[in-house]
Parts: sequence; structure tokens; C-alpha cells
Amino acid sequence: MLKLVMMPLLCGCVLLVDGPAPAQEPAPDCKAPQTQTDMTICAGQDLADADSALNVQYQATRKVMKSRDADAVSEDQKGAEAALLKAQRAWIVYRDAECDLRGYQARGGSMEPMLVSNCAADLTRERTKDLKALAENL
Repeated sequence: MLKLVMMPLLCGCVLLVDGPAPAQEPAPDCKAPQTQTDMTICAGQDLADADSALNVQYQATRKVMKSRDADAVSEDQKGAEAALLKAQRAWIVYRDAECDLRGYQARGGSMEPMLVSNCAADLTRERTKDLKALAENL
């Protein structure tokens, strides 16, 4: 006959106490960053701003391309929107590879992320201008 032995179930519980949170660091002054950490944070913010502007312009250019496709008189004149998407995807691969390469100036150092972000922000602003010009010239 099989005897079942009841064993008490032990619960390894952790009591979480709401203690004082570490003080938040103030946002760096990106007009005059003082430390490498601040410069890296500011470069990241600059890239985020440039990326937001690019996304706005990309959508505007895409709308122009879509309209051009809709107005095309023959099928062989269509495809502007698809070509834009293909070009944008290729550009992102290029930008990321180029900026990774530029980061090698300080490979493994604290400056590397800043260099990569600065590069990406610069190339992103250039791309935004290119997309604007493309939309205006069609």
C-alpha cells in the first residue's frame, strides 16, 4: 500500500519594502555638457530628435509617392512608394554600418556611443533633407 506523506509546503517569499529611491540625476545641459556621460546622453537626445524629424518627413514623402502612383497613367510608371520603402530600408542599413565604423575611433571606450549617435544624427538630418527635396521635386 502506498502511503502519502504530507510535507509542509515552504514558500520562499521575498518581502519588498518601499524604501527610499535613489535620487534622479538632473538632465544634462546639452548646450554645454560637462562630462562624457552628459555628452553621450545629449548625443542620444539629438539622435532621437533627428529621428523624429526624419519620420515626419518620411511620411510626407511617402504620401507624395503614393499620390504619384495613384496619378500614374500606366502600370510601368507606378512603384514610387515601393521604391521609397526599398531605398529607406537600404539607407538605414548603410547609416548603421557607417556609424558603427566611425565608432571604431574610440572602440570600447566611453566615447564610442557618443560618436555613433553623433554620426547617426548627422546622417539622419542629411536624409531628412534628401527626402524633403525628393518630395518637393516630384
